[in-house]
Amino acid sequence: MIRRRAFEAAQPPPARPIAEDPARRVEAKYLRLWTTSMRDLPFVNPALSVEAIGFRRHGSTGESLAGTTSSATGDWIGAVITPWVIGLLLLPGGGSLWSDRRPGDRCHVTFPIGPIEFIADYEPDADLPAYQYCPLFAPPSRFASQIAAQAAATAALDALLNGGASEDPANSPATGQRESSRRAFLRRFVKT
Repeated sequence: MIRRRAFEAAQPPPARPIAEDPARRVEAKYLRLWTTSMRDLPFVNPALSVEAIGFRRHGSTGESLAGTTSSATGDWIGAVITPWVIGLLLLPGGGSLWSDRRPGDRCHVTFPIGPIEFIADYEPDADLPAYQYCPLFAPPSRFASQIAAQAAATAALDALLNGGASEDPANSPATGQRESSRRAFLRRFVKT
């Protein structure tokens, strides 16, 4: 028996590259979500507020993925902190990381740290209609403050884009044994 999806969203039109830093648009989108549908849910963390962190271009055409670009090319990668989730966002910028996907489709995007799974979404009438997200902490109940959430989001972006070069070698798996899963990626930021 072949397993098929009960519903498959239509393929959206090609995403328009975003030319300017999308941080304010990301914050506006998530503030709207917060005020219209998330505020009263029981799992939100009241210590956190909506904030876009560290958006930068990465993955320009012809660029080696080992380094970020400071030019006006490449797709946008950054993090968003909300009271209900802390995650990575990938937005189209005309680079090599973005691929147009149906809403709900999962894709693996390769970064210096390895492949990371993102989930595509598309809202045709939104200010940011096409985006891909990777939830890091959902819900973010372990964070006692916005400062702690900012530190985790910043550390996640740094590890993602620098291949974990700043991590403690004593805690790293031996060469050839590096885990490439999201779980291994997140283990660096959560102490149990």
